[in-house]
Amino acid sequence: MKKFPLVRVGLAVACLGSFSIMFAADAASAKPPAPPVRPPMPTRAPDGPGAPRFRAAGLQPGDTALHAMLGANPPVDAEGDWLVGPDYVPAPESMEVAGVPQGRVEQITLDSAESKFYPGIARDQFGTVDPANPLTLVVQTHPAPYKRVITVYIPSQYVPGTAAPFLVSHDGPAAGKSDPLLVNTLNNLIAQKRVPALIAIMIQNGGGDAQGNQRGLEYDTMSGKFAEFIQAEVLPAVEAQCHVKLTADPEGRAAMGCSSGAAAAFTMAWYHPEWYHRVVSYSGTYINQQWPYDPVTPGGAWEYHNRLIAAADAKPIRVWMHVSDGDLYNPNVMRDGMHDWVTANHRMAAVLRDKGYHCQYVFSLNSRHCDSKVKQQTLPEALEWVWRGYAAQ
Repeated sequence: MKKFPLVRVGLAVACLGSFSIMFAADAASAKPPAPPVRPPMPTRAPDGPGAPRFRAAGLQPGDTALHAMLGANPPVDAEGDWLVGPDYVPAPESMEVAGVPQGRVEQITLDSAESKFYPGIARDQFGTVDPANPLTLVVQTHPAPYKRVITVYIPSQYVPGTAAPFLVSHDGPAAGKSDPLLVNTLNNLIAQKRVPALIAIMIQNGGGDAQGNQRGLEYDTMSGKFAEFIQAEVLPAVEAQCHVKLTADPEGRAAMGCSSGAAAAFTMAWYHPEWYHRVVSYSGTYINQQWPYDPVTPGGAWEYHNRLIAAADAKPIRVWMHVSDGDLYNPNVMRDGMHDWVTANHRMAAVLRDKGYHCQYVFSLNSRHCDSKVKQQTLPEALEWVWRGYAAQ
Protein backbone atom coordinates (compact mmCIF):
# COMPACT_ATOMS: atom_id res chain seq x y z
CA MET A 1 0.00 0.00 0.00
CA LYS A 2 1.38 3.44 -0.92
CA LYS A 3 2.18 5.68 2.11
CA PHE A 4 1.81 9.44 1.92
CA PRO A 5 4.15 11.84 3.78
CA LEU A 6 2.75 12.67 7.20
CA VAL A 7 3.04 16.43 6.65
CA ARG A 8 0.82 16.34 3.56
CA VAL A 9 -1.89 14.38 5.36
CA GLY A 10 -1.75 16.80 8.27
CA LEU A 11 -2.13 19.81 5.97
CA ALA A 12 -5.11 18.24 4.26
CA VAL A 13 -6.81 17.64 7.58
CA ALA A 14 -6.05 21.18 8.75
CA CYS A 15 -7.43 22.74 5.57
CA LEU A 16 -10.58 20.64 5.55
CA GLY A 17 -11.25 20.56 9.28
CA SER A 18 -13.77 23.39 9.58
CA PHE A 19 -15.60 22.31 6.40
CA SER A 20 -15.83 18.71 7.66
CA ILE A 21 -17.32 19.78 10.97
CA MET A 22 -19.93 21.98 9.27
CA PHE A 23 -20.80 19.21 6.77
CA ALA A 24 -21.18 16.64 9.53
CA ALA A 25 -23.45 18.95 11.53
CA ASP A 26 -25.64 19.62 8.48
CA ALA A 27 -25.83 15.91 7.66
CA ALA A 28 -26.81 15.06 11.21
CA SER A 29 -29.60 17.63 11.22
CA ALA A 30 -30.91 16.34 7.88
CA LYS A 31 -30.88 12.66 8.89
CA PRO A 32 -34.40 11.18 9.10
CA PRO A 33 -35.55 10.06 12.54
CA ALA A 34 -34.61 6.50 13.42
CA PRO A 35 -37.44 3.97 13.30
CA PRO A 36 -38.87 3.03 16.68
CA VAL A 37 -36.97 0.25 18.42
CA ARG A 38 -38.91 -2.99 18.37
CA PRO A 39 -39.61 -4.15 21.94
CA PRO A 40 -37.87 -7.35 23.00
CA MET A 41 -39.75 -10.58 22.48
CA PRO A 42 -41.83 -11.55 25.51
CA THR A 43 -40.67 -14.51 27.57
CA ARG A 44 -43.30 -17.25 27.60
CA ALA A 45 -43.66 -19.42 30.72
CA PRO A 46 -43.37 -23.19 30.36
CA ASP A 47 -46.73 -23.52 32.09
CA GLY A 48 -48.34 -20.60 30.25
CA PRO A 49 -51.48 -20.61 28.09
CA GLY A 50 -51.50 -23.38 25.53
CA ALA A 51 -48.35 -25.04 26.85
CA PRO A 52 -48.30 -28.81 27.22
CA ARG A 53 -47.27 -30.44 30.48
CA PHE A 54 -43.51 -30.42 30.10
CA ARG A 55 -41.11 -32.81 31.78
CA ALA A 56 -37.80 -31.28 32.79
CA ALA A 57 -34.77 -33.04 31.34
CA GLY A 58 -32.50 -34.71 33.88
CA LEU A 59 -34.92 -34.62 36.81
CA GLN A 60 -36.33 -37.64 38.60
CA PRO A 61 -39.88 -38.84 37.87
CA GLY A 62 -42.37 -36.94 39.98
CA ASP A 63 -40.17 -33.84 40.31
CA THR A 64 -42.32 -30.86 39.27
CA ALA A 65 -39.57 -28.24 38.94
CA LEU A 66 -39.97 -26.12 35.81
CA HIS A 67 -36.29 -26.17 34.86
CA ALA A 68 -33.90 -28.84 33.66
CA MET A 69 -30.61 -30.00 35.12
CA LEU A 70 -27.52 -28.24 33.81
CA GLY A 71 -26.69 -29.53 30.34
CA ALA A 72 -29.41 -32.20 30.41
CA ASN A 73 -31.31 -33.27 27.29
CA PRO A 74 -34.35 -35.55 27.03
CA PRO A 75 -33.67 -39.29 26.85
CA VAL A 76 -32.89 -40.38 23.31
CA ASP A 77 -35.57 -43.08 23.48
CA ALA A 78 -38.34 -40.77 24.78
CA GLU A 79 -41.15 -38.96 23.03
CA GLY A 80 -43.41 -36.23 24.43
CA ASP A 81 -42.82 -32.69 25.72
CA TRP A 82 -39.58 -31.68 27.43
CA LEU A 83 -37.87 -28.68 29.07
CA VAL A 84 -34.18 -27.84 28.70
CA GLY A 85 -32.28 -24.94 30.27
CA PRO A 86 -32.15 -22.28 31.60
CA ASP A 87 -28.38 -22.96 31.65
CA TYR A 88 -26.61 -24.74 28.82
CA VAL A 89 -23.47 -26.78 28.24
CA PRO A 90 -22.20 -27.58 24.74
CA ALA A 91 -22.53 -31.32 24.17
CA PRO A 92 -19.18 -33.14 24.05
CA GLU A 93 -20.22 -34.56 20.66
CA SER A 94 -20.49 -31.03 19.27
CA MET A 95 -16.73 -30.51 19.48
CA GLU A 96 -13.80 -31.89 17.51
CA VAL A 97 -12.39 -34.91 19.32
CA ALA A 98 -8.83 -36.12 18.77
CA GLY A 99 -8.64 -39.59 17.26
CA VAL A 100 -12.15 -39.57 15.81
CA PRO A 101 -12.23 -40.16 12.02
CA GLN A 102 -12.91 -36.87 10.24
CA GLY A 103 -15.18 -36.67 7.22
CA ARG A 104 -14.35 -34.42 4.31
CA VAL A 105 -16.25 -31.30 3.29
CA GLU A 106 -16.70 -30.28 -0.35
CA GLN A 107 -18.56 -27.40 -1.99
CA ILE A 108 -20.29 -27.04 -5.32
CA THR A 109 -22.18 -24.08 -6.77
CA LEU A 110 -25.52 -23.94 -8.58
CA ASP A 111 -26.41 -20.97 -10.81
CA SER A 112 -30.02 -19.75 -10.87
CA ALA A 113 -29.68 -19.17 -14.62
CA GLU A 114 -29.67 -22.96 -15.01
CA SER A 115 -32.61 -23.64 -12.66
CA LYS A 116 -35.99 -24.68 -14.01
CA PHE A 117 -37.54 -24.00 -10.60
CA TYR A 118 -36.12 -20.78 -9.11
CA PRO A 119 -34.67 -18.03 -11.36
CA GLY A 120 -34.44 -15.73 -8.32
CA ILE A 121 -36.47 -12.81 -6.94
CA ALA A 122 -36.08 -10.10 -4.29
CA ARG A 123 -38.46 -7.49 -2.93
CA ASP A 124 -38.13 -3.75 -3.48
CA GLN A 125 -39.16 -2.97 0.10
CA PHE A 126 -41.11 -4.63 2.88
CA GLY A 127 -44.73 -5.16 1.86
CA THR A 128 -47.90 -3.61 3.20
CA VAL A 129 -51.01 -5.42 4.33
CA ASP A 130 -53.34 -6.07 1.41
CA PRO A 131 -56.47 -3.95 2.07
CA ALA A 132 -58.55 -6.57 0.27
CA ASN A 133 -57.06 -9.48 2.22
CA PRO A 134 -55.49 -8.93 5.65
CA LEU A 135 -53.96 -12.42 5.55
CA THR A 136 -51.30 -11.38 3.06
CA LEU A 137 -48.99 -8.56 2.00
CA VAL A 138 -48.72 -6.52 -1.18
CA VAL A 139 -45.07 -6.83 -2.19
CA GLN A 140 -43.28 -5.44 -5.23
CA THR A 141 -40.42 -7.64 -6.42
CA HIS A 142 -37.71 -7.69 -9.07
CA PRO A 143 -35.57 -10.44 -10.61
CA ALA A 144 -32.52 -11.32 -8.51
CA PRO A 145 -30.32 -14.05 -9.99
CA TYR A 146 -28.09 -15.85 -7.52
CA LYS A 147 -25.37 -18.46 -7.15
CA ARG A 148 -26.15 -21.04 -4.50
CA VAL A 149 -23.40 -22.88 -2.61
CA ILE A 150 -24.01 -26.51 -1.63
CA THR A 151 -21.73 -27.74 1.17
CA VAL A 152 -21.43 -31.51 1.34
CA TYR A 153 -20.12 -33.48 4.32
CA ILE A 154 -18.98 -37.02 3.45
CA PRO A 155 -18.06 -39.24 6.40
CA SER A 156 -14.80 -41.15 6.31
CA GLN A 157 -16.86 -44.35 6.70
CA TYR A 158 -18.64 -43.82 3.37
CA VAL A 159 -18.01 -46.71 0.97
CA PRO A 160 -17.76 -45.38 -2.60
CA GLY A 161 -20.47 -46.71 -4.87
CA THR A 162 -22.91 -47.51 -2.07
CA ALA A 163 -26.17 -45.61 -1.60
CA ALA A 164 -25.78 -43.52 1.55
CA PRO A 165 -28.47 -42.13 3.84
CA PHE A 166 -28.40 -38.35 3.97
CA LEU A 167 -29.51 -35.21 5.77
CA VAL A 168 -30.59 -32.04 3.96
CA SER A 169 -29.80 -28.97 6.08
CA HIS A 170 -31.23 -25.55 5.16
CA ASP A 171 -29.56 -22.12 5.34
CA GLY A 172 -26.23 -23.75 4.52
CA PRO A 173 -22.91 -21.90 4.73
CA ALA A 174 -21.45 -19.56 2.12
CA ALA A 175 -18.49 -20.30 -0.14
CA GLY A 176 -15.36 -21.14 1.83
CA LYS A 177 -17.33 -21.68 5.04
CA SER A 178 -18.58 -24.80 6.78
CA ASP A 179 -20.85 -25.74 9.69
CA PRO A 180 -18.44 -26.96 12.40
CA LEU A 181 -21.26 -27.84 14.81
CA LEU A 182 -22.94 -30.17 12.34
CA VAL A 183 -19.66 -31.60 11.01
CA ASN A 184 -18.21 -32.30 14.47
CA THR A 185 -21.48 -33.79 15.67
CA LEU A 186 -21.71 -36.15 12.72
CA ASN A 187 -18.07 -37.18 13.00
CA ASN A 188 -18.61 -38.16 16.63
CA LEU A 189 -22.06 -39.74 16.34
CA ILE A 190 -21.08 -41.79 13.29
CA ALA A 191 -17.88 -43.00 14.99
CA GLN A 192 -19.95 -44.04 18.02
CA LYS A 193 -22.52 -45.74 15.72
CA ARG A 194 -25.31 -43.59 17.15
CA VAL A 195 -26.38 -42.48 13.67
CA PRO A 196 -25.68 -44.15 10.31
CA ALA A 197 -22.76 -43.07 8.13
CA LEU A 198 -24.82 -40.35 6.54
CA ILE A 199 -23.95 -37.60 4.10
CA ALA A 200 -25.00 -34.04 5.02
CA ILE A 201 -26.09 -31.72 2.22
CA MET A 202 -26.11 -28.11 3.47
CA ILE A 203 -28.01 -25.97 0.97
CA GLN A 204 -27.49 -22.21 0.96
CA ASN A 205 -30.77 -20.33 0.55
CA GLY A 206 -31.38 -18.18 -2.53
CA GLY A 207 -31.20 -14.86 -0.65
CA GLY A 208 -33.30 -12.46 1.40
CA ASP A 209 -36.01 -13.47 3.83
CA ALA A 210 -39.80 -13.73 4.14
CA GLN A 211 -42.39 -12.34 1.74
CA GLY A 212 -41.09 -11.29 -1.67
CA ASN A 213 -37.60 -12.78 -1.32
CA GLN A 214 -36.13 -15.98 -2.68
CA ARG A 215 -35.61 -17.56 0.75
CA GLY A 216 -39.22 -16.96 1.68
CA LEU A 217 -40.43 -18.33 -1.64
CA GLU A 218 -38.41 -21.50 -1.10
CA TYR A 219 -39.08 -22.06 2.59
CA ASP A 220 -42.53 -20.63 3.35
CA THR A 221 -44.49 -21.81 0.30
CA MET A 222 -46.95 -24.57 1.10
CA SER A 223 -46.25 -27.01 -1.71
CA GLY A 224 -43.84 -29.71 -2.76
CA LYS A 225 -41.91 -27.41 -5.10
CA PHE A 226 -38.83 -26.92 -2.92
CA ALA A 227 -38.45 -30.67 -2.34
CA GLU A 228 -38.89 -31.16 -6.08
CA PHE A 229 -36.15 -28.60 -6.78
CA ILE A 230 -33.81 -30.47 -4.44
CA GLN A 231 -34.74 -33.82 -5.98
CA ALA A 232 -34.31 -32.64 -9.58
CA GLU A 233 -31.38 -30.21 -9.33
CA VAL A 234 -29.48 -30.44 -6.04
CA LEU A 235 -29.18 -34.18 -5.41
CA PRO A 236 -28.05 -35.07 -8.95
CA ALA A 237 -25.42 -32.31 -8.81
CA VAL A 238 -24.13 -33.61 -5.47
CA GLU A 239 -23.90 -37.16 -6.78
CA ALA A 240 -22.15 -36.12 -10.00
CA GLN A 241 -19.70 -33.58 -8.58
CA CYS A 242 -18.93 -35.14 -5.19
CA HIS A 243 -18.81 -38.73 -6.53
CA VAL A 244 -21.29 -40.18 -4.06
CA LYS A 245 -24.52 -42.13 -4.35
CA LEU A 246 -27.57 -41.09 -2.31
CA THR A 247 -30.28 -43.44 -1.14
CA ALA A 248 -33.77 -43.33 -2.63
CA ASP A 249 -35.20 -44.90 0.53
CA PRO A 250 -37.27 -42.26 2.42
CA GLU A 251 -36.33 -43.94 5.71
CA GLY A 252 -32.75 -42.93 4.95
CA ARG A 253 -33.55 -39.28 4.19
CA ALA A 254 -33.86 -36.48 6.74
CA ALA A 255 -34.36 -32.71 6.52
CA MET A 256 -33.35 -30.11 9.09
CA GLY A 257 -33.60 -26.36 9.53
CA CYS A 258 -34.18 -23.40 11.80
CA SER A 259 -36.97 -20.81 11.56
CA SER A 260 -38.42 -20.87 8.02
CA GLY A 261 -35.80 -23.50 7.23
CA ALA A 262 -37.45 -25.73 9.83
CA ALA A 263 -40.87 -25.20 8.24
CA ALA A 264 -39.28 -26.04 4.88
CA ALA A 265 -37.90 -29.29 6.31
CA PHE A 266 -41.35 -30.33 7.50
CA THR A 267 -42.94 -29.22 4.23
CA MET A 268 -40.54 -31.43 2.28
CA ALA A 269 -41.67 -34.48 4.26
CA TRP A 270 -45.36 -33.50 4.34
CA TYR A 271 -45.77 -33.01 0.59
CA HIS A 272 -43.30 -35.74 -0.38
CA PRO A 273 -43.33 -38.48 2.27
CA GLU A 274 -42.16 -40.85 -0.46
CA TRP A 275 -38.84 -38.96 -0.26
CA TYR A 276 -38.40 -37.89 3.40
CA HIS A 277 -39.42 -39.48 6.70
CA ARG A 278 -37.28 -37.61 9.27
CA VAL A 279 -37.39 -33.95 10.33
CA VAL A 280 -35.40 -31.80 12.81
CA SER A 281 -37.05 -28.42 13.49
CA TYR A 282 -35.53 -25.55 15.51
CA SER A 283 -37.79 -22.49 16.18
CA GLY A 284 -40.05 -23.58 13.35
CA THR A 285 -41.92 -20.85 11.45
CA TYR A 286 -45.31 -22.60 11.52
CA ILE A 287 -47.05 -19.26 11.13
CA ASN A 288 -48.65 -17.25 8.32
CA GLN A 289 -45.67 -16.18 6.20
CA GLN A 290 -46.50 -17.75 2.84
CA TRP A 291 -46.27 -15.46 -0.20
CA PRO A 292 -47.78 -15.27 -2.76
CA TYR A 293 -51.13 -15.89 -1.12
CA ASP A 294 -52.72 -19.27 -1.79
CA PRO A 295 -56.45 -19.68 -0.99
CA VAL A 296 -55.89 -23.43 -0.58
CA THR A 297 -53.69 -22.71 2.47
CA PRO A 298 -54.72 -19.15 3.44
CA GLY A 299 -52.82 -19.23 6.74
CA GLY A 300 -49.57 -20.53 5.27
CA ALA A 301 -47.77 -22.96 7.58
CA TRP A 302 -50.28 -22.12 10.35
CA GLU A 303 -52.59 -24.45 8.42
CA TYR A 304 -50.52 -27.46 9.48
CA HIS A 305 -51.72 -27.32 13.08
CA ASN A 306 -54.96 -25.51 12.26
CA ARG A 307 -56.40 -28.28 10.06
CA LEU A 308 -54.04 -30.07 7.65
CA ILE A 309 -52.41 -32.57 10.02
CA ALA A 310 -55.64 -33.33 11.87
CA ALA A 311 -57.61 -33.81 8.64
CA ALA A 312 -55.15 -36.19 6.94
CA ASP A 313 -54.16 -39.75 7.67
CA ALA A 314 -50.93 -39.89 9.65
CA LYS A 315 -47.86 -39.90 7.43
CA PRO A 316 -44.65 -41.86 8.16
CA ILE A 317 -42.79 -38.79 9.46
CA ARG A 318 -40.67 -38.74 12.62
CA VAL A 319 -40.28 -35.20 14.03
CA TRP A 320 -37.89 -33.69 16.57
CA MET A 321 -38.96 -30.10 17.21
CA HIS A 322 -37.98 -27.16 19.40
CA VAL A 323 -39.08 -23.66 20.36
CA SER A 324 -37.55 -21.06 22.71
CA ASP A 325 -39.32 -19.30 25.58
CA GLY A 326 -38.26 -15.99 24.00
CA ASP A 327 -39.08 -16.96 20.43
CA LEU A 328 -40.61 -14.59 17.87
CA TYR A 329 -43.95 -12.86 18.29
CA ASN A 330 -45.63 -10.62 15.69
CA PRO A 331 -42.38 -9.44 14.09
CA ASN A 332 -44.00 -7.55 11.20
CA VAL A 333 -46.95 -5.41 10.25
CA MET A 334 -49.46 -8.27 10.10
CA ARG A 335 -51.68 -8.68 13.13
CA ASP A 336 -53.69 -11.71 12.09
CA GLY A 337 -53.31 -13.83 15.23
CA MET A 338 -51.04 -16.22 13.34
CA HIS A 339 -47.61 -14.77 14.13
CA ASP A 340 -46.68 -16.25 17.51
CA TRP A 341 -43.91 -18.83 17.11
CA VAL A 342 -44.38 -20.31 20.59
CA THR A 343 -48.12 -20.77 20.18
CA ALA A 344 -47.61 -22.23 16.71
CA ASN A 345 -45.06 -24.79 17.93
CA HIS A 346 -47.17 -25.74 20.98
CA ARG A 347 -50.12 -26.36 18.65
CA MET A 348 -47.94 -28.23 16.16
CA ALA A 349 -46.59 -30.60 18.81
CA ALA A 350 -50.09 -31.21 20.18
CA VAL A 351 -51.67 -32.11 16.86
CA LEU A 352 -48.76 -34.37 15.91
CA ARG A 353 -49.10 -36.15 19.25
CA ASP A 354 -52.87 -36.48 18.86
CA LYS A 355 -52.46 -38.05 15.43
CA GLY A 356 -49.96 -40.59 16.73
CA TYR A 357 -46.78 -39.23 15.15
CA HIS A 358 -43.40 -40.05 16.68
CA CYS A 359 -42.46 -36.63 18.07
CA GLN A 360 -40.11 -35.25 20.69
CA TYR A 361 -40.83 -31.60 21.51
CA VAL A 362 -38.29 -29.44 23.38
CA PHE A 363 -39.04 -26.06 25.00
CA SER A 364 -35.85 -24.18 25.89
CA LEU A 365 -35.70 -21.71 28.78
CA ASN A 366 -33.64 -18.51 28.80
CA SER A 367 -33.27 -18.60 25.02
CA ARG A 368 -34.20 -16.82 21.81
CA HIS A 369 -35.08 -17.60 18.19
CA CYS A 370 -32.68 -20.19 16.74
CA ASP A 371 -30.53 -19.88 19.86
CA SER A 372 -27.00 -21.17 19.24
CA LYS A 373 -26.39 -22.30 22.82
CA VAL A 374 -29.51 -24.45 22.69
CA LYS A 375 -28.41 -26.04 19.43
CA GLN A 376 -24.89 -26.69 20.74
CA GLN A 377 -26.36 -28.67 23.63
CA THR A 378 -29.24 -30.44 21.91
CA LEU A 379 -28.16 -31.17 18.30
CA PRO A 380 -26.43 -34.50 19.02
CA GLU A 381 -29.48 -35.77 20.92
CA ALA A 382 -31.84 -34.44 18.23
CA LEU A 383 -29.98 -36.20 15.43
CA GLU A 384 -29.67 -39.46 17.34
CA TRP A 385 -33.36 -39.34 18.25
CA VAL A 386 -34.57 -38.61 14.72
CA TRP A 387 -32.49 -41.44 13.23
CA ARG A 388 -33.70 -44.07 15.72
CA GLY A 389 -35.11 -47.13 14.05
CA TYR A 390 -33.18 -46.67 10.83
CA ALA A 391 -32.07 -49.84 9.11
CA ALA A 392 -30.46 -49.65 5.67
CA GLN A 393 -32.44 -51.39 2.95
